[in-house]
Amino acid sequence: MVEELEHVVLTEDLPEYQLKAGDVGMVLHVYPGDAGYEVEFVSLTGELIALVALHAHQVRRIDTHEIASARRVKSA
Repeated sequence: MVEELEHVVLTEDLPEYQLKAGDVGMVLHVYPGDAGYEVEFVSLTGELIALVALHAHQVRRIDTHEIASARRVKSA
């Protein structure tokens, strides 16, 4: 089970939020029954990109053999 304040990986593109599969976010809230999560995605400088309610299948835990990368998003 994913817990609050855990980093997770997005499993699908969410173009309406400028998010792509593989983006890393932090779980701010876990909905009852592990049905879904409120996940915050920020830039590397800490600016909020999106705060999104997601179903459990839309995120996964980070694997120990993964590395982060950077990409640009459009300014609001």
